[in-house]
Amino acid sequence: MMEEKLKYSFLRDLNDGQSIWTRNEKRTWFLTLLTGTCMLYSTRTTMPLLVPAVAAERKWSKTDSGTVLSSFFWGYTLTQVLGGYLSDKFGGQKVILLAAIGWSLITFWMPNIITSSTLFASYSIPFIVTVRIINGACQGVHFPSMISITSQNLSSCERASFFSILTSGSALGTLLTGIVGSFLLDYFGWPTAFRVIGFLGLSWTLFLRYYTMASDRSRIINISMPSRMYTKLGTPETVPWLRLFERSSFWACVLAHACEMNCFFVLLSWLPTYFHENFPHAKGWVVNMIPWLALPPVTLIGKLLTEHLLAKQWTLTRIRKLVQSLCFLGQNCALFLMCRTQDFNMALTCMSIIIGLSGLHNNAVTVNPQDLAPSHSGSVFGLMNTVGAIPGFLGVYLAGHILELTQSWSAVFSTAAAINTFGWLIFTVFGSAETIV
Repeated sequence: MMEEKLKYSFLRDLNDGQSIWTRNEKRTWFLTLLTGTCMLYSTRTTMPLLVPAVAAERKWSKTDSGTVLSSFFWGYTLTQVLGGYLSDKFGGQKVILLAAIGWSLITFWMPNIITSSTLFASYSIPFIVTVRIINGACQGVHFPSMISITSQNLSSCERASFFSILTSGSALGTLLTGIVGSFLLDYFGWPTAFRVIGFLGLSWTLFLRYYTMASDRSRIINISMPSRMYTKLGTPETVPWLRLFERSSFWACVLAHACEMNCFFVLLSWLPTYFHENFPHAKGWVVNMIPWLALPPVTLIGKLLTEHLLAKQWTLTRIRKLVQSLCFLGQNCALFLMCRTQDFNMALTCMSIIIGLSGLHNNAVTVNPQDLAPSHSGSVFGLMNTVGAIPGFLGVYLAGHILELTQSWSAVFSTAAAINTFGWLIFTVFGSAETIV
């Protein structure tokens, strides 16, 4: 078998060697990273799903709930750039594995953490917040590491579409939590939901370590691509941050991502509470499942649209702007309707549209760092996601504060629409897919 691999490696010409990963390796890593992103979001959305039950039992106010939910993003901002840098230098596989062990264990032990927090009396919420910050820090390295892995192992024509489809794992993870978590919550209580989902995360880390990474060690690297080998195994150049900071297209990418993430994270964190308060008789698994069913197909539609327009000789810059515009403007129309409806079916449809259109964002701004800085995509994505996570904790906390003061969900949705509009204008005017470094 080894002789066949060696023979295959030596016989490959440059046309076959556009990817360090073979077809089988691409399939294995795709399924592994897609499942990992699924488990990442499954553990991430467990607290938003369960917070109404936990808050009722622990007598938390809306501000307390908002603080606990938003604290995740405080930690999420801390490790984005570091995760991208370490992944570019040492390999994203190792970074993802170590972090996944952390966020899986924290999820598994969260019932113990919440229960034991009562021992600290007035410091109960700060204690839970501290643990949530650590959880966010562990999860913050996942996407920068993943984009680093794909950039180092795929050709330039494959990276964007491969990574954009991987991001749809976020919807699959949220679906998993919505279905399994809702069932466990209804029949076994919220502690069981934390434990089962945490256990699934730990199971994935074992698969990553003892199957995917183990098989990766036996890889035969194509000798026709010494420059790619050097990029993967050698020490990367220092990221030219000053050159990036001087370009408006870089900041357009960063700010547009931050605006979209504000809308996404606010809904991700508060969607279960919104339906619980406004439509208390609705089935939990319905409201936590159906909106997220829209994200994977829309992500695929965005990929196919991008490929179709490229075949029509559209410039990549023009395509990125069009796809992102469809995302922002479509979300704003749905948010506008959300502010004015009291009908459950309409609210569910609008929420599905808003979340589904995030799939277009995954084919535009999310993959833009690979356009702007393909050799440093992990680090650049890390910085972009750091800024993108800031609206996560500010927006999620602000939403809780607004609800505490006004009891108005319309104010929350209107604020998200206004921020979306700002992001759309910035990216439409200044966005670009031209390589900077």
